[in-house]
Amino acid sequence: MADEIILVERDGPVALVTLNRPDALNALSRALRAEIVRVFTELKDDAEIRAVVLTGAGRAFTAGVDLKEAGQTGFALGADEDSKAINILAAMEAYPWPIIGAINGFAITGGFELALMCDVLLASENAKFADTHARVGIVPGWGLSQKLSRLIGISRAKELSFTGNFIDAEMSERWGLVNRVYKADELVPAAMKLAHEMCGTQPVLLKKYKALIDDGFGMPFADAMKEEVRRSIEHANSVTADSVEEARKQVTARGRDQQG
Repeated sequence: MADEIILVERDGPVALVTLNRPDALNALSRALRAEIVRVFTELKDDAEIRAVVLTGAGRAFTAGVDLKEAGQTGFALGADEDSKAINILAAMEAYPWPIIGAINGFAITGGFELALMCDVLLASENAKFADTHARVGIVPGWGLSQKLSRLIGISRAKELSFTGNFIDAEMSERWGLVNRVYKADELVPAAMKLAHEMCGTQPVLLKKYKALIDDGFGMPFADAMKEEVRRSIEHANSVTADSVEEARKQVTARGRDQQG
């Protein structure tokens, strides 16, 4: 319906989630944040869905937190009582399957943080990112100050965060912020295709692999290597030589098909 602020479309094991406040550049009002939490919580328990594509309607992915509304409820995002009641970061982190961000336009400040909550980012040629926290006088509370430097390097992250300047799709791809850039009308189909390819892997492994990468990323390297070995041994007890061989044959056949 036209008045829904989030649209959810299902395509087999993939859910397309669209932020739908285009007239407000999909600004993250309290109501929209609550809907994001509700949708991802419901999808987490949906046995049919194994990947999500998150995008925005209109010219923006999201222009960030609704500042006029935040002026009444507070700006300590992630720490204030409103954020604790509607914990968008916790809901996104708790989602166990891949989330592909299809960044169709502006992703500014809180919108940039929402993008960084996704596992993989694809962008349209119209995408623009900006961290304007220092310009508007707010300290990030959804992870941007830590995630961005780990993703694109500390010097580049400082340039963006200390200036508030915009970075376009081409530079975002060059810096490793997004994986690929597409024409506007090709973005969502490409993201959906990638999501379906992810869903073509073994479901148990897909969920375990996401957890392994995310958990290890938060550890010192030596500890993460040990954790990989521990989980590898743990998982090995659940597989057989025959099951691995059958899976290998399927992968080989798929590789031949992709080569034409």
